[in-house]
Amino acid sequence: MTRRFTVAVIPGDGIGPEVIDAAIPAIENAARWGSAAIRWRHLPYGAEHFIRTGETLPDAAFVMLQSECQGILLGALGDPRVPDNEHARDILLGLRTRLDLYVNFRPCRLWSQDLCPLSSFSEEADGAGKDIDIAIFRENTEGLYLGRGRIAQEGTPDEEHIAEEVHTSTGVSRIIRAAFEWARTHRRSRITLCDKSNAIPAHRLWGRVFGEIGSQYPEIEREHRYADALAMELIRDPARFDVIVANNLLGDILSDIAAELVGGLGLAPSANLHPGRPGLFEPVHGSAPSLAGRDVANPMAVLLTGALMLEALGLPAEAGRLEDGVRAALNAGVRTADLGGSASTREVGAWIAGHLSTDVARPH
Repeated sequence: MTRRFTVAVIPGDGIGPEVIDAAIPAIENAARWGSAAIRWRHLPYGAEHFIRTGETLPDAAFVMLQSECQGILLGALGDPRVPDNEHARDILLGLRTRLDLYVNFRPCRLWSQDLCPLSSFSEEADGAGKDIDIAIFRENTEGLYLGRGRIAQEGTPDEEHIAEEVHTSTGVSRIIRAAFEWARTHRRSRITLCDKSNAIPAHRLWGRVFGEIGSQYPEIEREHRYADALAMELIRDPARFDVIVANNLLGDILSDIAAELVGGLGLAPSANLHPGRPGLFEPVHGSAPSLAGRDVANPMAVLLTGALMLEALGLPAEAGRLEDGVRAALNAGVRTADLGGSASTREVGAWIAGHLSTDVARPH
């Protein structure tokens, strides 16, 4: 019996439509291998739509996303024609907050040894090398990104900008528990809490809750790092990290550092999640307007994001198959220029889609 899912697609701006179009056939082939089918609902929201209509994400569209879709695949948002990227904030941050997608899950895995810029990760004579496989859990609905604050005496020599950093017991507890639950399910052995509680008193809540919840998972080792120390240690020895949990701002920064250690943002997926609600799945890279229309952008981040989506839809084997397709392309040298290759966006997507269609469907 075929399992059917409805997924909304917001291609967005810049390279977004290109990488989405290149990735969808491979995602479909991976799902089809497991006798699953995806119905795509293509939505127009992005800079072009906003410039033409003044509309970002209307209430009717949000209701449809919430009630009819099991997931949302987002290309990228951002356009220099829109001051302050108003449309991007309304769509991306709006979906995160209105759906209360409190988990921003950013895995950073080294798919090919040569992609790590650290000399210590070069392959050894016997072909074995170190590994990087870090799962970063970033709190997604609180912190400085709420945008609370005020401006005083604007335009004077005493102008002052005040930003309020908000952490609640509920918000901190649920992201920490999500990290521990994921670690237990995926048999990870250590979770590192990242904060800056030695300088920011509001971060002390994280340490207290981390200890309280962590005590319920005795099989998982707990450790704490200040953000600056963790950033240094990520560069020195990234292989020692397993799962990292952090607030909104620090999680954003650390996940980009970790992504650069495994090949850059062209290989960086993410998922915005709340159990029981449609997830928002987006590659971490931006819209890169300077690359738009040139067929050179890397679609692998969208493909790996698609794997996160398939797993969230209850298709873990199909997700693994899509990841295997990305690994096979890297090993075969089918890469865009950012990874040292010469293949185009469409060529990479087509190669992986073809690779995933070579085997017969999995027996059931």
